[in-house]
Amino acid sequence: MGNICRSPLAEGLLLHHLKERSFRDLVEVDSAGTGGWHEGSPPDQRSIDVARLHGIDLNSQARKVECSDFTSFDILICMDDQNLRDLVELGCPPERIRTMMSYASAPAHAHVPDPYYGGSDGFELMYRLLDSAVLGLIESIESILESGSS
Repeated sequence: MGNICRSPLAEGLLLHHLKERSFRDLVEVDSAGTGGWHEGSPPDQRSIDVARLHGIDLNSQARKVECSDFTSFDILICMDDQNLRDLVELGCPPERIRTMMSYASAPAHAHVPDPYYGGSDGFELMYRLLDSAVLGLIESIESILESGSS
């Protein structure tokens, strides 16, 4: 929502895992929130901390999603139903929207819970859910590239 907890960690995880892939230069990764409350801010310190525990660097700066994102990116991945509804209300074509957990191989959660108002255990759960989903996303990208589709 505000682009300081879940999305920056997902971006950092995706970039981290893509470093090892030959198609890294074919994938553009960015994170944005549906709200602009934290624009220009670094990720939440608790997201930075959980990422650092797992060897992931977070270097993003919060920004609000822009209408140009709807044509600049093939897919927009959201963390929960509220963000999905917000993207549609902002004019994003629904066929370009996916939920992050739709990429997880065996999702224990339908969505990535927002840990902002909780403790460190919520940030660790967020990390585990996102790491699983990001690996599934990479498999999906590999499959698309191998088939020659876009």
